[in-house]
Amino acid sequence: MSFETAVTGINSASKDLETTSNNLANAGTTGFKRSRAEFDSILAMNQMGISGNAVGQGAQLANVGQMFSQGSLEFTERSLDLGIQGGGFFRLEDGGEVTYTRAGQFQVDDNGYIVSSKNGKQLTGFQMDAEGNRVGDGRQALKLPTDGMQAQATKSVELGANLSADAKVLNQDGEGGFDPGNPDTYNHSTTTTVYDSQGKARNATHYFVKTGDNTWQVHTKVEGVEGQGENGTLGDPHELQFDKAGNLIDDEGTPYKEGTYQAALGDGVEDLDITVDFSDMTQFARPFSVNKASQDGHAAGEFQSVNIQGDGKIIARYNNGESQAVGQVALTNFRAERELEKAGETGWKATQAAGDPLIGTPDQGQFGTIESGALEQSNVETSEELVDMITAQRNFSANARMIKAQDQMTQEVLNIR
Repeated sequence: MSFETAVTGINSASKDLETTSNNLANAGTTGFKRSRAEFDSILAMNQMGISGNAVGQGAQLANVGQMFSQGSLEFTERSLDLGIQGGGFFRLEDGGEVTYTRAGQFQVDDNGYIVSSKNGKQLTGFQMDAEGNRVGDGRQALKLPTDGMQAQATKSVELGANLSADAKVLNQDGEGGFDPGNPDTYNHSTTTTVYDSQGKARNATHYFVKTGDNTWQVHTKVEGVEGQGENGTLGDPHELQFDKAGNLIDDEGTPYKEGTYQAALGDGVEDLDITVDFSDMTQFARPFSVNKASQDGHAAGEFQSVNIQGDGKIIARYNNGESQAVGQVALTNFRAERELEKAGETGWKATQAAGDPLIGTPDQGQFGTIESGALEQSNVETSEELVDMITAQRNFSANARMIKAQDQMTQEVLNIR
């Protein structure tokens, strides 16, 4: 019986060495999580249970426990190298088969899907609608719009500027009327770029004319557009009125803060229909200056690059200078992650013991943040593994010596005459 007990010790030490060897072999594997061999003692049982005088019959491997401690992040130059700082796993799908991983080496395949560089499995997450709102349940394959961005006509312009309170009041009647070709007929002007429905850029110039104390007119002219107003402007001028403190005001419901300009463009494109927000206009005794000029249109653009934020949002960038959120990487967590089943290729499969998969967004609750341009390294500490190796080696040697000692004792008994 002593021989058998020592053999269980040798087997246990061998399993310990195998586990340590596997850890050391994967010390450089991205997203790898180390394991440890966990053992139980063996006790003989009879019909009455375990005797109080039972010596024991050795040890056995009870479990190979997975250690999901955080690995260090190594920064790279690839935007699709993703590291998780904190809890959660990337969810991968291939033909209905789902696996989970911490190895964030991704690339874009021929169809525009984000896939694992290791095995081509698709990364899943949330889709984004045209307004940038998250939709779906986080199980959709993430696809980049590599076919480009369509042109968008300008619908709104935000314009903020200070109109000098010291500006001269100009006569707008008769021969002294406004003329965009004559700088003496307006006080200030500024130009912004707007786009038609096919993405063609057109300069829109706003001319500011002071018509009285605290009262101004805004004339708008778009390059290449023959407007319905006088001098080719888009309709009637818009009125701006300021209070005695130089702040823009409304006058009995008259929308001084917002102007709408329309014009037929022709050339097979949609009519121009732009709303200009003047709510950031002021009138102070300092020089004219523009502090805001933005609009929501853009030309068509080709896909150029992608960036993934800490909350998993995928931002696609285009060569027209625009960017948009096109998806969001989802993370999955488990109640008992140590119970996940190893699936190879630094991946795991869900099990009943691990609990139901909980899908969520990065940087929320129990989910970690995404670090773009970084990879989580193996959590194997080489020095600790070497110490474990020495310990297992000594255990192996001690049990081998025990077998030798038992053999010598048996020989002594056989030599008795």
